[in-house]
Parts: sequence; C-alpha cells; structure tokens
Amino acid sequence: MPHTGHVIRSSAPDRPDRRPSPTRRRLGALVAVAVTGVLATTTACTSVGASGQAGASASSPATTSAPQPSAKPGSEAASGTRPGTGTARAVLATLPVKGRAAMTGYSRDEFGPAWKDVDHNGCDTRNDILGRDLDGVTFKAGTHDCIVLTGTLPDPYSGRSIAFTRGQTTSSAVQIDHVVPLGDAWRTGAQLLSAATRELLANDPLNLLAVDGPLNGQKSDGDAATWLPPSKAVRCGYVARQVAVKQRYHLWVTTSEKAAITRILDTCPTQRVPVGGLTGAKVVTQKGASGSTSTAAPSSSAKGSTTTHPAVAAPVSAYDCPSWAPIKGNASSHVYHLPTGASYDVTRPETCFATEAAAQADGYRAAAR
Repeated sequence: MPHTGHVIRSSAPDRPDRRPSPTRRRLGALVAVAVTGVLATTTACTSVGASGQAGASASSPATTSAPQPSAKPGSEAASGTRPGTGTARAVLATLPVKGRAAMTGYSRDEFGPAWKDVDHNGCDTRNDILGRDLDGVTFKAGTHDCIVLTGTLPDPYSGRSIAFTRGQTTSSAVQIDHVVPLGDAWRTGAQLLSAATRELLANDPLNLLAVDGPLNGQKSDGDAATWLPPSKAVRCGYVARQVAVKQRYHLWVTTSEKAAITRILDTCPTQRVPVGGLTGAKVVTQKGASGSTSTAAPSSSAKGSTTTHPAVAAPVSAYDCPSWAPIKGNASSHVYHLPTGASYDVTRPETCFATEAAAQADGYRAAAR
C-alpha cells in the first residue's frame, strides 16, 4: 500500500530534489543581516537564525504579522497563534513542566542512524546543514551539490568565523549541534515517542545548527539551565528554538529549565519562535498518534484480569518483539513484517506493532513478501 505517514515538507521554496545555488542560499541571509544592522540596539537580544547568524532585533516592533520569506529552512519568522508560531514566552507557557525522566535505555541508536536523508533530497542531513549554514561553500564534484568540501562558518555560539575543510582530522572543527540535545530530549519525553518520530527529531533542520566543534562538545546534552551559548547576543534565539522544538515533538521542560529560559526571554519579550524544518512531521507516541490512546487486543494477567497494551512498543531484543506486539517495523525502510512473512525471522525490528493498522498509522507499509 502507498506510504502515507510521516509526510515531510520542507519550508524552503526550492524543489526538494534540487539544491539551491550558493547565491540563492545566501541572498536571504544577506538581506536579513542588512536589516539587522539598521534595527539592532546595544541592549537587544538577537535571534539565532538557521544560518547561525544573529537575526532581527527582538525588541524591534513587528511590521507585519505574516511570516517573512527565507532562503534557509528553519529560519523563517513566526506569526499568529497556530502551533509552532507566536512569541517564545507564549509557547513556553504551553509546555508541560515535569521532572527529568531516567536515562534508562538511552543510546544514540534510539534516534535512528546518524544523519539520515529524511527529507529525501538525496543528501544526508549533516551535509544539508553544512550547505545551509556555511558561507562560500564548495562541493565535491559529481555529488549533485551534496558533499560539502570547504566553507566558512559564522559561528552562532562564539561569534567567531571558522574555516571548514572536509577531512578526517579537520571536519570536527565544525559540528552539527542538536539545539535540544538528544539526551535531554530522551529525559523530557522522547523515550515515549515512536522510533520513526525520534528519527525525525534527530534530523529536523529546526533542531540543527552548524557550530564550533569544541563548544558543541562542551554543551554535551545540557539544557538551558546548565549550558547557554557564550555569545549573549544569540541566547534569545537559541532558547526560542529549543521551545519550538519541544513544542513540535511534544516534549516537556523541567522547572529549572523553564526558569532559565524565562530569564532569557524576559530580556526579549517579543522574541518569536522559529518555524520551518520538517513542517509535516507526524508525532507518534507509544500510545498512538499525537498522544491519543491506541490499544491492541487485551491480554490476561495471572489473576485473570484484563490488561490493555499500547499499539506500539519497543523491541525486547535485536530480533524479537513482545508477544502482544509481534509485528516488526523496520524504521530505515518503513516496512513492517508479519509473523507469517518469509523475512520475519531475520528482520531486526526498530519498533513493534500490535496490529497492522497501528503500523500503517505510524507510516509503515506491508512487506512485499
């Protein structure tokens, strides 16, 4: 059956199968920088754009409520009151406040293969972000402008200009930061998301910035209460991006995290959340789409009482699913395998489903055999 779930739509105006030229990619950023130079004040808190440069002054009055066009996905100004838009303070107020969950079960693998091409434009996510955020980019010949060889990063976290050269000993100078770190995401609700949704979270351009490598290592998986960019000018935009990501993927904030974000946003009350990235991402939790309760057939406990299981579950081993959710889902191919299928025994499940309907609701299609 056709694949209907997890429809991803880039906010960029260019065709997804054709990367914009370096000139087109930089045009919107140059215009934004020119406007910033006119509007910025010494006390304004500026925003972190997808390019990593400071955006328009947060204290400057808005001249229109319509989103402004941008050549770089994830950097558009937000407006209105729809989910993913509005002031960062207003969106922060909608996020649940809970304690940190345990890190039990966490690993990078829980968020899928690193830098998967989730938007299906032919380029892996790391090179997409390098091509978006670096200036003066050159690409490896024959890769359809996918593999970035060189460029210059206007680092958002330090304010320095960093030369990038692809290579075994040089690539680490510029790293791709998860603005909401995956470890923090796991502690604040991501462990309740389906494997496919966590994969989107890890590759969503809204949650990614090219940054100074050592600073990214220093940040580790810290939230706003434990780490902020050294450049105070971009802290408003930085925490606003964290708020936008947590809203999109139904994550919560801790009391200390909310207090830290609030202190920053108090200096820039009109700071808006960024939009863009994987705007069509479908959030599916272990209890079904968007947190709705979706259940499988009940099973009997030892005392004869009835227990209802969720429709989606984590595998119990590399090749095995729970008995009440026997359908194996392969997140890399978005194919699910039934117990009677020819390839069932050799399939490594990344998520398990109780019913075919649950698999299909999560964007999976039946195996051909």
